[in-house]
Amino acid sequence: MRTALIGLDYIVDIMHPDGKIARCASQAAEREIVTRFNAAKKIARERGWLTVLVKVGFEAGYHDQPRHSPMFGRAHEFGALDLTGPGTNFHADLHVDAQDIVIAKPRVSAFHGTRLQQALSASGIERVVLCGVSTVWAVQSTARDAHDRDYRVVIAEDACAAPSPEEHEASVRMLSGIATITTTDALADLQ
Repeated sequence: MRTALIGLDYIVDIMHPDGKIARCASQAAEREIVTRFNAAKKIARERGWLTVLVKVGFEAGYHDQPRHSPMFGRAHEFGALDLTGPGTNFHADLHVDAQDIVIAKPRVSAFHGTRLQQALSASGIERVVLCGVSTVWAVQSTARDAHDRDYRVVIAEDACAAPSPEEHEASVRMLSGIATITTTDALADLQ
């Protein structure tokens, strides 16, 4: 089955302890999700899967920022999620290479306002494997969107994190209704 591995928001502002909106940083580090995603990416390469790295951010001047949003509305005030700044660089330990499709998204879902659907369609993708932060926002939103676009959805939950273990676990329980929940080690066994 044609599969894409999608990594969501593994960026400095969200993942690094000094990031400007790093509510998930401690859980991401404790769960070693970058290491687990890198292992998933190795499996993806061996299996010939498409790899996509998605980062949330806004263009210079924040013209595409939703100012009314409780989540994004104040980002411009403290320079968070600026696509021209270091906060939207990928985490230093994340393995990024020329084969990866890199997509910037201006909202929570990786599909909203991006070329993700076109990239998946052009490659004949039928199944998406999602990893990233935060489980309760980007992973859940993208999983729901992918499900409604008729993709088979898989969540590698050990490569995901939320601000707390309880939020992560609650999100994974909810997602189990529309997705297969697995681990990065088990990705090699996907048929």
